[in-house]
Amino acid sequence: MRKTLLGPLALALLLALGSPVHADDDTPKDADKAQADKEHKKDEAPVPPERSVVSKHSVRIDGRTVNYKATAGTLLIRDDKDQPTVSFFYVAYTVDDGKPGKRPVTFLYNGGPGSSSMWLHMGSVGPVRVANDGDKPVPPPPYRTVPNEYSLLDKSDLVFIDAPGTGYSQLVGKAEGKDFYGVDQDGAAFTKFISRYVSLNHRWNSPKFLFGESYGTTRSAVLVKDLQDEGMEFNGVILMSSILDFAVAAPGIDHGYMMNLPTEAAIAWYHDKIPNKPADLAGFLDEVRHFASTDYSVALAKGDAIEPAEADRIANQLSRYLGLSPAYIKDADLRIDPSRFRKELLRDQRRTVGRLDGRFEGIDPDAAGETPDGDSASDAVTGAYVSAFNQYAASELKFTEDRRYLPNNYGVINRGWDWKRKEDGGWTQATYVGGDLGDAMRRNPHLKVFSANGYYDLATPFYATEFDLGHLGLEPSLRKNIQFGFYPSGHMIYLDVDALKQVKADLSRFYDEASAGH
Repeated sequence: MRKTLLGPLALALLLALGSPVHADDDTPKDADKAQADKEHKKDEAPVPPERSVVSKHSVRIDGRTVNYKATAGTLLIRDDKDQPTVSFFYVAYTVDDGKPGKRPVTFLYNGGPGSSSMWLHMGSVGPVRVANDGDKPVPPPPYRTVPNEYSLLDKSDLVFIDAPGTGYSQLVGKAEGKDFYGVDQDGAAFTKFISRYVSLNHRWNSPKFLFGESYGTTRSAVLVKDLQDEGMEFNGVILMSSILDFAVAAPGIDHGYMMNLPTEAAIAWYHDKIPNKPADLAGFLDEVRHFASTDYSVALAKGDAIEPAEADRIANQLSRYLGLSPAYIKDADLRIDPSRFRKELLRDQRRTVGRLDGRFEGIDPDAAGETPDGDSASDAVTGAYVSAFNQYAASELKFTEDRRYLPNNYGVINRGWDWKRKEDGGWTQATYVGGDLGDAMRRNPHLKVFSANGYYDLATPFYATEFDLGHLGLEPSLRKNIQFGFYPSGHMIYLDVDALKQVKADLSRFYDEASAGH
């Protein structure tokens, strides 16, 4: 991890101010230095003491009562000079099964970059969840938090971690954002936190898993390799709504249009925009995948040299998959940008569709615009999750702070994120972490990966994930270590209870397989 210290500010101030030259009188010099030190410390963030609050609870999972301990607390990590840099906030749910050190432990986090772990914590596999309503906005307050019968707590202890600068995690001491807000810097910080947590809680011999959502999957690819380099091996990595190669969103590259097509087709199918709509979504998407990788790929590769007759044929086929007019598709040069698709699909109804979940509908003030004004999927659930977590943390976990919980910090973190990789010297056009995951799997042939994907997710399209995980450079014996799950939901798969139930069943099998034989 790169270090950027504040530098010898006290000395600089001393030289600038000067001091009388009296060999037998150093008092003015000492006073200047003391003043400089005082000014220097103004730039340092306070270092809070580590603390934890423990409470006991129970939840019914698969008809069985699971008693567990919740620990909400903070841990400090330090730089190479043993100076504190980050106070990490975490919530750990642990079960005493009489086999200390052998029970699996899973580390979970969201993405952004700049998001806290609130979404996974309050919606997915923790012991409580927000009561969602599938593809509909969560009703207004008071929001309901319910016991989560689909929690993974029966399979593994769970540790939810807020990234530096999000939630209650904060930079301390001399730490600066540029030391942590970047692909490799973030991975190094999480490596230190997990190593410290494992040591303090005597979990070195436990089966271990990483569980990331969205950019959290990017983090997992970096993290599993970094931790492996330090001697900590993992049983499994769960990638929910993945992005491993950011070239999928790079302008001027046709790859992204091919990767987005099956997701756009799924959203059109959901909104009944497909002519002669097939009953089987999965079968329909197999057809779209094939078209994307064959005829569509070839047509895009021809660029401006494509013949008019072939352009007509491709536009007509795209129209059947997307529910958009052939004329509109041809005007777009056969390349449908996701934002324009979200605006165009339901334009005749003066509605837009969501980015994180294309099932959700939004209303823009200008129905004639080219792109949506926001994301209806995010709008539909954010308030409920923020309110529910704050209430839950204070009333159930008994953890409170004088400062507010930051569900996200995109303005500071995302906009200033360092996307360059240290190993490639920052030369690549777009961040790529698939090589990290592939390297970890080659060096640890027991490492298993589960990829969970929502059909209606336009933020991290499922076909792009299939492509990326199919291009890790793995031998056949290792490729079988990757499993996929596809669900009729969006980016936050768990918003749909039926999808969450299916995810839990799939992950239960995955944990049993990844932990077997130890």
